[in-house]
Amino acid sequence: MRIITDLDEMRRYSSERRKQGRTIGLVPTMGYLHEGHLELMRRGRRECDDLVISIFVNPTQFGPSEDFASYPRDFERDSGLAESVGVDLIFAPTADQIYPPGFQTYVTVTEVTKDLEGVSRPGHFRGVATVVLKLFLIVAPHYAYFGEKDYQQLMAIKRMTQDLFVDVKVVGCPTVREDDGLAMSSRNVYLSPEGRLAARCLSRALGAAQEMAAKGEKDAGVLIREARALIEKEPLAVIDYLTIRDPQTLEEVQFLQDTARMLMVVKIENTRLLDNGPLQRKEAAR
Repeated sequence: MRIITDLDEMRRYSSERRKQGRTIGLVPTMGYLHEGHLELMRRGRRECDDLVISIFVNPTQFGPSEDFASYPRDFERDSGLAESVGVDLIFAPTADQIYPPGFQTYVTVTEVTKDLEGVSRPGHFRGVATVVLKLFLIVAPHYAYFGEKDYQQLMAIKRMTQDLFVDVKVVGCPTVREDDGLAMSSRNVYLSPEGRLAARCLSRALGAAQEMAAKGEKDAGVLIREARALIEKEPLAVIDYLTIRDPQTLEEVQFLQDTARMLMVVKIENTRLLDNGPLQRKEAAR
């Protein structure tokens, strides 16, 4: 497995591979890899000739009060995990290469980022869209793989890619969960044993709403109330938001027509945990 830190070297690698007719897959990460990341890499390994991952803790997507400095980092561990699933190359640039002195150009995706995480984390999606576009331009992948756990992020990246005619196929992959249902996340390491148990309320609430929708419940308000009630039974849980949205536009849904998406953020011991999943009525699934 090769490790590249220089932008020009990365471009040369991709250019050579493309000239050979090889397909390049990219899994962008901020490191501290877990099984969710590895599953994205396994899919990229199956579908592409060359598999690249990026490891870059992107400073522009963190707010002033967020955990950029303390975000977990372990490059040696990450390298071993990446190699174990067949990654060909790790691209690990420095911040001063991605954001050189005088940098002043950002990418803003307006509508799908206007609320939810866009409200809770002002500027977050501007940082995400900017760094992802930079990675696309540097690595020049044919395919890029993202998890559905960060669903609003996935929709923003798809929208950006479509709007700016970026020649990359963005592939969304299902959320990978722990055995008890908790969505895998690098931030799960912040939870105490008690917090880790409490965090199960997110997937339980989502599962209850999915079951009700499958049985025919169409009223989004009813589904939201049921999910909220389950989460509020957990003393350590504080709901940031819990909502049902159109799966493409992320506009609010009052009644399920066919499919919708429930999205939630719940704070457990000051750690913000995201989860989401599809809601589909049985008759719509036929």
